[in-house]
Amino acid sequence: MSKQHPDHHDAELMLKCYDLRREDLMRKSRDIVSSFSPKNYEELITVMNPQHPMNAAFRQVTSYWEMVFGMVKHGIVHPEFFVESNAEGLFVYTKIEPYLDQIRKDFSPYALQNAEWVAKNTTTGKAYVERIKVYLQKMAEAAAK
Repeated sequence: MSKQHPDHHDAELMLKCYDLRREDLMRKSRDIVSSFSPKNYEELITVMNPQHPMNAAFRQVTSYWEMVFGMVKHGIVHPEFFVESNAEGLFVYTKIEPYLDQIRKDFSPYALQNAEWVAKNTTTGKAYVERIKVYLQKMAEAAAK
């Protein structure tokens, strides 16, 4: 059951999550992954190959967001409070979401289940995902010109 109202424990957890995002290796991984926008399933699974130079960064970022979104999904932290300041994980999710069914079929049925929950079950998450989709579409159109 989700918490009805955020409290100081939610704020402490959010600040700890923020501190983890600032760690040097995590910051480098986030920079690498933020520039990755797969255009098709093949591009995505290429990065998922352990031999790919982006693989470690990809795994670190996606597993980080799964971990923190798991705290949201399981009511450890107030969902709307947390998602209001953590849209970055939804950017990653939204880029991968078109291929999620195939990833779950080919690799793991649990892939990005917490991010998906946040994207579909929080008011703020739903709104962010819609805005991110529009943004990504505009970026793709600009890149195609």
